[in-house]
Amino acid sequence: MSLLVGLTGGMGSGKTLSASFFKDLGAFILDADLICRKLVEPGQAAWKEIEAVFGKEIFTGSGNLDRRKLADIIFGDPEKKQTLEDILHPKVFEFERLEYDSIRKEHPNALVIVDAALLIESGNYKKMDKVIVVNSDEKNRINRILARSELSRDEIADRIKNQMPSDEKVRYADFVLENSLDKGNLLSKVIDIHTKLALLAAENIEKSIP
Repeated sequence: MSLLVGLTGGMGSGKTLSASFFKDLGAFILDADLICRKLVEPGQAAWKEIEAVFGKEIFTGSGNLDRRKLADIIFGDPEKKQTLEDILHPKVFEFERLEYDSIRKEHPNALVIVDAALLIESGNYKKMDKVIVVNSDEKNRINRILARSELSRDEIADRIKNQMPSDEKVRYADFVLENSLDKGNLLSKVIDIHTKLALLAAENIEKSIP
């Protein structure tokens, strides 16, 4: 049968790059961040709930959610952060479930990966068959984020400290992708894990055939 695998990691860990490698190898990717973007488009249910709770000032003139402004509001405010997650998470989980059901109907032995930064914190890891955590040291994480964003080093360090520590995430992992070297090294590790998961999916589908 198909496998539903959670992929997670902190800011700058290399989670997104890892997901792209898995996709290149044939896995189906459900990107929680992209799903969230769809759910907060103007007129969508989540958009309406966010407006009701946080006000119109967090939207642009065209009605789109100002994600940076919203991030600034919830950063350091656990109650508002929890409120936002209570709005989004159930809708994201339902979207993922429907997508997964659709994929496995057409591809019975599919490897489907949920790419989600808050996989563990949200409790969604419990719905996964396996969990992969991408891990990297803080220095590498900060340097990667500096190269791709406008955040300062101090801002990045503060945001990393505000996340679940990497060593705690690793406790939930069936597989750990250590990413402190180059892209080639990470790719070789992804290939190894992909091979194991694909074999597991194949074994499961064989067992399900009477």
